[in-house]
Amino acid sequence: MAKFEDLAERVDRLVLRHQELKRTSALIAQQLVTVTNERDSLRSRLAAARARIDALLARLPGEAAASPEDDDSER
Repeated sequence: MAKFEDLAERVDRLVLRHQELKRTSALIAQQLVTVTNERDSLRSRLAAARARIDALLARLPGEAAASPEDDDSER
């Protein structure tokens, strides 16, 4: 009978651990969605900033306007 009680206790602990892991997994999935959305927003803001800088550089006179094409390899 003691073995059965030990087994039942182990099963109860496994069930609790499983529930903990499911909650942890759900939280991580939620954090992943949040971070992914933040990353996408930052990428969009970066692209807009690059476009504004490129537009400003294009307005510069002379050879300074030619520099952005030369520096594309650094991006």
